[in-house]
Amino acid sequence: MRSPNVKLKAVIAELGWSQQQVAARFLRVAREMRQSDLLGVGRSTISMWVTGTRPQGRAPEVLCETLSRGLGRPLSLEDIGLGRPDEWPTQSSWEADTLAALAELGSDVHRRQFIGTAVYSVAGLTLPGESWWRESVDRARARPAKQGVVTRGDVEAIQDATRLFQRLDQQRGGGYGASAATMFLTEEVLPALRRRAPDRIRSDLFAAASELVYVLGWSSFDANRHGTAQRFLQLSVKLAAEAGDRALAGHVLRALAHQAMDLGHFPQAAKLTSASIDCACYRAAGPRERALLGVVHARSLAAVGEHKASAKALLIAENDLADAGEGDDEPGRVWFFTQASLAHETARTLQVMGDLGSAEREFKRSVRLRPAEFSRTHAVTLGYLGEIQAARGEIEAACATWTEALDAMEGVRSGRARNTVQTMRTVLSSVRGRGIDAVREVDSKAAEMLRVA
Repeated sequence: MRSPNVKLKAVIAELGWSQQQVAARFLRVAREMRQSDLLGVGRSTISMWVTGTRPQGRAPEVLCETLSRGLGRPLSLEDIGLGRPDEWPTQSSWEADTLAALAELGSDVHRRQFIGTAVYSVAGLTLPGESWWRESVDRARARPAKQGVVTRGDVEAIQDATRLFQRLDQQRGGGYGASAATMFLTEEVLPALRRRAPDRIRSDLFAAASELVYVLGWSSFDANRHGTAQRFLQLSVKLAAEAGDRALAGHVLRALAHQAMDLGHFPQAAKLTSASIDCACYRAAGPRERALLGVVHARSLAAVGEHKASAKALLIAENDLADAGEGDDEPGRVWFFTQASLAHETARTLQVMGDLGSAEREFKRSVRLRPAEFSRTHAVTLGYLGEIQAARGEIEAACATWTEALDAMEGVRSGRARNTVQTMRTVLSSVRGRGIDAVREVDSKAAEMLRVA
């Protein structure tokens, strides 16, 4: 006779969910992972698991992630009564060998075996302790090297390629260039990371690799491939740590926080942004990068209700960007962060605070200041602006803004841009019956864009 799973029962009781609610949330994660064999899970299945039947396949992983998201803290399989040391790996992703993990991820993505099944993990947002950061450079130095020597030219080639891929992503969206960037990573960058190099060149090499992996992570995030994005961004942090580049690590932690906020994991995002502006990361960054770290930190503070601290962080970010000059020796990764970008993030922060009037003003400022070539970001900003206008009852103004946004999406491949189109249709659904011509036109154009995208 099987024994009840008392740990699983206790976690569900802590959440206050019914078994039907557990099943519904389980299915959301299963769909995210594209685990079609798990889409038949229902209330009776959850009941069977609670009474002692062991879930099969990837069901334990999906269940663990579902419950972690509900509690807002990471759970292990052991925490929900499904731990089995001989079957489930327990090594933290932060402790796994960086290059081995990167080779596996790059190979899987290149063969498209991972993109559809990678699940975003709340547990993956837990950061290692300070000793891990201190030991990372030593771990990289101690790694056995293969034949061949890395040159300064090798590093510069990686930096040149990364700039190309980053510009493509910023201007046209994460749907462009990812396959080429992944191939470059697996065929050129990974072999270089395994070769011998003097300390200075080795550090620059790992930093260059980190920036390329970051671009792959950000592109995946923009394409709504959140599990894949999280894995790339984690590995980018690890490469930055092995390079001894805390400013770069802070930059990528900020990206992980940005993603966490967009997915609704606000407490975890606030912890990530706090880590991104800790003394080592913030002190090592230039003024433009400090402004970027600071404004995302401000939004994360607003998301957890710390509005006064958020307002203070916004002012600091504004002052940091004011200190940045055209001739500053800033890293290439922050070339895009201008007054238009600051206004966009400020608007999103004010929106979270409920100050829609000020948020609308800042979104309009962002639109006015942004260079024309940033099509993806321009379209997303216009989408958010229209949402604010609709929330304030300005439906015709929202439709005009959304028409401009849809026009800006020509030639853009971006999941985030697509998300704004879906939001348009959701918002307009409440006013479709009013006979407003502008609503009918925008709704029709948005529907067509979703159909062909």
